[in-house]
Amino acid sequence: MEAKSLNIGDNIKKFRELKGLTREQMADYLELSVSAYGNIERNKTDLTISRVQQIAQILEVEIAQILNFDVSQIFNIEHNEVIQGSHSKVEHNYADEYREKYIKMLEAEIERLKKILGER
Repeated sequence: MEAKSLNIGDNIKKFRELKGLTREQMADYLELSVSAYGNIERNKTDLTISRVQQIAQILEVEIAQILNFDVSQIFNIEHNEVIQGSHSKVEHNYADEYREKYIKMLEAEIERLKKILGER
């Protein structure tokens, strides 16, 4: 049986994007160069547990979520459910649902930031 490789860098990137952070911001928080941080997202750096813990704190997620990213963890949805119709099966496309929820989350964040800036 072949071991499943962990795509920790990909998972970090997904959470970073969900949080609306740039690579530059993450590199700054971690006191790394942007290039060194980019190597983390490209899975070219072996990470220590303490570094993964630091990244998890910045992204406000659990370490386990970084080690095993799953969209359903974020939006509480189940994987590709097949809905039975009267004469046909309709596959619900969760990629579209994920994209819509991500857009709504970003729009809400933009509104929140506009309010903060408007209060100054």
